[in-house]
Amino acid sequence: MITTTHLTLKAGQRVLLERLDWQARAGENWCVIGANGAGKSTLLRTLAGVRDADGGEVKLDGRPLSSWPLGELARARAWLPQARGDAFAYSVIDTVLAARHPYQGGRYWEGAEDVEAAQRALALLDAAHLAGRDVRTLSGGERQRVALAALLAQDTPLLLLDEPTNALDLGHAVAVTELLARLCREQGKLAVQAIHDLNQAFAGSTHALLLMPGGGWHAGPVREVMRPDLLGACLGHPVAAIAHGERTIFIPESRHP
Repeated sequence: MITTTHLTLKAGQRVLLERLDWQARAGENWCVIGANGAGKSTLLRTLAGVRDADGGEVKLDGRPLSSWPLGELARARAWLPQARGDAFAYSVIDTVLAARHPYQGGRYWEGAEDVEAAQRALALLDAAHLAGRDVRTLSGGERQRVALAALLAQDTPLLLLDEPTNALDLGHAVAVTELLARLCREQGKLAVQAIHDLNQAFAGSTHALLLMPGGGWHAGPVREVMRPDLLGACLGHPVAAIAHGERTIFIPESRHP
């Protein structure tokens, strides 16, 4: 569904990612792991088409991303940024309905199918009871669930998410991880998400992309890529993997005895 060829990303003169040759297919759930400042958000913005690459190319369904008309692109990919601001007193339901704009064509008002899509998305995120609230009155976790509902209401095959479980409590974080995994597995969606929690990443993802210091990278199935040695080098801190029943738990190791 999405491929990069020799993709290079920079922040000023600093190379974040160098010559990434990567592809992700429908039904896969990719986690992007890296230290602060490694380029996770920059990569997602580039894949979403809101930032130009510093080298190389991104293709979506075999077409260069730059050739996609904006309306068509909005029906193909949805992007959840890491932060957002709410300047106006929109209700939650209107905030989610805004994500249906790519499907409204020449209509001025949303139709019944748009309202149903928004309500369905809110229910999936345990946020249906917030529909009438002013978004400015929500807690950080509630606002994150509304943002995720808008992403799902956009109803695209490609989901790009920058820290989707940010500000969520444990129960909702686990529910979101399981929901994204299920959408990929059962509906054939492709998710690419930047995530810091290694345990959530390993439990929910099929594949991992590690952004290494100096612009290097490793990509592949989670069980091949999320190894303690690679994770430690990626994050700049030693990591241990512990078997717990059928699960693998990642914990930071102490630098000192």
